[in-house]
Amino acid sequence: MKSSEQPGDSGALGIGALAGRFGLAPHVLRHWESVGLLDPARDAAGRRVYGAADVVRTAVILRAKEAGLSLDAIGTLLAAPGGAGDRREVLRRRAAALRADIARARARLELVECALGCAHPDMADCPDFRGVVAGALAGADGRCHHADGGARGTPPRGDAPWGSSTG
Repeated sequence: MKSSEQPGDSGALGIGALAGRFGLAPHVLRHWESVGLLDPARDAAGRRVYGAADVVRTAVILRAKEAGLSLDAIGTLLAAPGGAGDRREVLRRRAAALRADIARARARLELVECALGCAHPDMADCPDFRGVVAGALAGADGRCHHADGGARGTPPRGDAPWGSSTG
């Protein structure tokens, strides 16, 4: 029997069938087994046999990986040796890390949007852009006024290419 065929009439899956169902290579499931995330039954020939609970557990592992959890953290979630408290602590730490990632992404987006809204030929000459950059370097929330319709980033007018700036 190939590893992708279903063993017996029980509806159980071989390693190839389970891996294929989730778009994984079979070695991924073997690795997860080696680190204790999966514990499939074995048939009389010693081949892995995955049941409905293994299918659900595989889906949970994949979702946890999508959330950015490490295999160690996933193991803690699934095993929860200390009960729900351990599980919640792992999730609290991940939530805090995601919030920090989101804050950093928002700051990067603010910088890009400020540069997009700047009318200066060289954005390094824009006081709004410089303020956003300085704020980011200082760990502060530098605000760009381009999105607010503010005029600070508008190039000055005058006889000289940039005239005299007021802001």
